[in-house]
Amino acid sequence: MGRKVKVAVISGVCVAMLSGAGYGMYNVASALGGVGGTSAPKVKTGPPDKDEVADTSRAFFAAWTKNQPERAATYTNFPEDAQQLLSAYGDDAHITGVRITPGSTDGTTVPFKVTAKVSYGEKSEPISYTSKLTVVRGVTSHRPLVDWAPSVVYPKLEKGDTLTVEEAATPQIEAVDRDGRVLTREKYPSLGPILDELRERYGDKAGGRGGVELVIRHQDATEGETAADTTLMTLVKGRTGKLRTTLSAGAQAAAESAVADYTNSSVVAVKPSTGEILAVANHRDDGFNAAFLGELAPGSTMKIVSAATLIDHGLTTANGPAPCPPSAVWQSQTFTNLTGLTPNEHATLSESFARSCNTAFVKFADDVHPDWLTNEAGQRFGIGRNDWKIGVPSFDGRVPAPGGPDTAAGLIGQGQVQMSPLNMASVTATAMTGVFRQPVIVPLSLDGRKPATAQGLPAATSQQLRAMMNRTARSGTAAGVMGRMSGVIGAKTGSAEVDSQTKSNSWFTGYRDDVAAAAVTEDGGHGIDASGPIVARVLRSMG
Repeated sequence: MGRKVKVAVISGVCVAMLSGAGYGMYNVASALGGVGGTSAPKVKTGPPDKDEVADTSRAFFAAWTKNQPERAATYTNFPEDAQQLLSAYGDDAHITGVRITPGSTDGTTVPFKVTAKVSYGEKSEPISYTSKLTVVRGVTSHRPLVDWAPSVVYPKLEKGDTLTVEEAATPQIEAVDRDGRVLTREKYPSLGPILDELRERYGDKAGGRGGVELVIRHQDATEGETAADTTLMTLVKGRTGKLRTTLSAGAQAAAESAVADYTNSSVVAVKPSTGEILAVANHRDDGFNAAFLGELAPGSTMKIVSAATLIDHGLTTANGPAPCPPSAVWQSQTFTNLTGLTPNEHATLSESFARSCNTAFVKFADDVHPDWLTNEAGQRFGIGRNDWKIGVPSFDGRVPAPGGPDTAAGLIGQGQVQMSPLNMASVTATAMTGVFRQPVIVPLSLDGRKPATAQGLPAATSQQLRAMMNRTARSGTAAGVMGRMSGVIGAKTGSAEVDSQTKSNSWFTGYRDDVAAAAVTEDGGHGIDASGPIVARVLRSMG
C-alpha cells in the first residue's frame, strides 16, 4: 500500500519439528535418571494443571511486558516464530509501554487485556485490545507451553500476516452509496474487506492524501495477489477522499440483518437493468468474502442455465415435455429427487423446474453435448470466462465440460460446477432481462475498465425463463417466502450436497422488479430453509 516505515513480520512457516520439541534442556539431570540404581522420575503427561497454566502464562506475560522477546518465546511451543513477532511488535511496529491484565482462566485458556501505545516520531496514540492464549504440554519436553499463534499477540492476525507502521501511498476513502450516504465498516461489517480493496485500488483517484497508519499487511490472497491492508490506527491524518459506489445503504442494511440469522451465509443483490451491485453481505467466522469469491456447487439454482440450454438447443420448451421419474441413471450413476417429491411422467419443463425435479433434467443428459452447458453459461450468461472487472476481486463462476457422469450432475448444479452468490444473482438478472450486464460495484468510468460482454438470451428464451421462475415463486418450491410478495417476481431454489456435511448447502435466487438477489447458506439444508428468507428480506427492502 505504501512506503514501509517499520514492519513486524509474522512467520507463517514453522520449523520442521514437532510441537514442543527441541526447546532446550529441561531438568536434564532428572531426564537422564538418578544414580545408584534410582529410576528416573515420572514425567508429567496430559493437559497442564491449574498451577502450570498460571505459572506459564505469568512468565510469558512478564517477559512480553518487559520487552524481552527472546525470553518470552521460550515459554511457547514455536519459539522462533514467537520471537520474530514479539521482537517486531516492539521494535518495528513501535508498540511500547505494554501492560497485560489477565482475566479468569477457563481450563487451560487465559483471556487477557493489552494496553499500550503506538508511536511515530513525536506522535503517540494509545491502543487497547483483548486476546487469549492456551497452555499446552510440549510433545517431547513435557513442559507447559503457550500454544503459539499470531492471534495471541493481536486477535486479528492470521498466518502470514504482518504488522506495519507505514506512510500510506493510498489515502483513506469515505465510501458513499448511490445516494451519497456514507458506508462504514462499523455500520456495515461485511463491507470491511471490500472497503479495504476499494481504497487500495481507488484511493489515489478519490481526491485524498495519505497519512501514517498502523496496519495489518496480509500475505495470503487469491491467486497470489496481495490482499489490501487492514488499517488498525491512524497516527498522522491525511486527507480523506470520497468514493461513490453502486451500493444502496437500505439494501445493504437489509442484507447485513438477513445473513445475521444464518451462520456461514452470504448474499448479493444487483440491479438487472444496469448490473450495479446494490448489496453484499457475509456472516462467516473466517471473514471470507464468499459472496464475491465463494466457489460452491449451486445445486438446482443452476437449472436456470440448464433450462436455457435445453430451450436454446431445441430439446424442449417451457410447456414442452420434461418427465419427472422417481430416479434416473446416467453412466451407472443414479440420481433421485428430494424426499416427498411425487413423480410425474407427463410433466412439462415448467412444472419440473418449479418443483425442482432433478431427474427431469438428468433425463436430458443423453441429448446434451458435453460442451453445451459450458457454452450456454459463458456465451449467454457471461459465466466462467474469468474476465469480470467489477471493481474488486471476484470469482466469475466455473462450468467445465468434462463429459461422463458430470454431464448429468452439471445439469442440476453438482459435479464440477462452481458458483458464488454474485454469479447466481447475475444469472438471475440475465434470465429476467435477456441481457448480460457484468456486475460492478464502482462505475466503470472511474478507471476506464472495459466490462465483460456476452450475447445474452434470445427474447423467447428469456420470456420462458421468466414464466418458469414466476411459477416457482408463486406456487413452486419458492412460494413459502415469495408467494405473497408484490411486484414482478421470480425465483429458483437449490440445495447442493457436500460429502463432509450433514446437511446440504442451501441456495436461493430470485428477483423482484428491478432487483435480483442470490444467497447461499453452507450446511443450511433446502433452499427455502435458510437462503430463501435471506433473499426475500433483501428483495422486500427495495420495495
